[in-house]
Amino acid sequence: MKRLICAATMICVAFAASLPASARTESLPALGARLDQTTVSGISSGGFMAAQLATVFSSRISGVGVVAAGPFACALTYAAIGTLDNATATCMTPFSAEVAASADRSWMLARAFADGGKIDGVDNLKRQRVYIFSGGKDDTVKTIVVDQVQAYYESAGAAPSQIKYVKVPDAGHAFITSDVHDQSCSATASPYINNCGFMQAHELLRHLYPDRTAPASSTPAGTLIRFNQKVFAQDFRASMDDDGWVYVPDACRNGGCAVHVAFHGCHQGASAIKDSFYAHVGYNEIADNNRLIVLYPQAHASEGVPFNPRGCWDFWGYSNGDHPADSFVTRNAPQMQAVMSMITRLGDKP
Repeated sequence: MKRLICAATMICVAFAASLPASARTESLPALGARLDQTTVSGISSGGFMAAQLATVFSSRISGVGVVAAGPFACALTYAAIGTLDNATATCMTPFSAEVAASADRSWMLARAFADGGKIDGVDNLKRQRVYIFSGGKDDTVKTIVVDQVQAYYESAGAAPSQIKYVKVPDAGHAFITSDVHDQSCSATASPYINNCGFMQAHELLRHLYPDRTAPASSTPAGTLIRFNQKVFAQDFRASMDDDGWVYVPDACRNGGCAVHVAFHGCHQGASAIKDSFYAHVGYNEIADNNRLIVLYPQAHASEGVPFNPRGCWDFWGYSNGDHPADSFVTRNAPQMQAVMSMITRLGDKP
């Protein structure tokens, strides 16, 4: 994988081969994708979003990867405090396990929401494959929080063979690669992509798709398409960029490929770190030979309404507006509605 290193007064030029990418914004293409094999993953706020979407739309999601994040509806763990306080304390840096995220509480909420028709049935969760990751030097989202994702899926009835939980003692708060150009393994610093000696995207996707065993390509031959995201996210509360990205292998132009959705973390969208996440963390290389389309929705920072200054995905309710406090973890959540509409579009006939 290549990185462009640019001084403030210089023009960035890549001399190495790079992914073909659309220079202008296009419409998200209809690709006839197999939507019964859709999976999601994410890092940090994107990990919380992946966990939420996998539960809320569980009938349409077959697997989930949660990197440095907690379980479904974590910000609703303790009703006595607000969702933002839950998010920043309970779901990130709790003082102890006694006041941390609770799989029992998340599971209780999931069942109640399903019974109330707010989300899909929880019986779907036991068939999902689950990849989980936590770094021992991650002081942003502590391991005692991430542990609850495993416990949540155990409560749902997922078999041990379906759950892969990776803990790296030296890893900071980051998505993991083996790229020497990335941050050191223990770092917690922008762009939150660390070299710990293995390609997390490859490991994650191989677990979610155990039958797709083709090796990763050294240089992806597919196309990164910049697409108009606003047609899917018209609600201003969504705090989503005008444009999103999707990686389309050549073999997926005529239908039959699965879709994987990869959510960036806070301060990690294209508006913050350009192509570092959607082009350089390894998803595209493993997708290339394994008939996988990779969708990269984009959130952006907002200083006004909604208040989302770090460009995070909504796991505490900033997109609720005048709607009930739990709306951000139901089918009414504007971000999840937008992403599910994108997935549906990819499944339409070319």
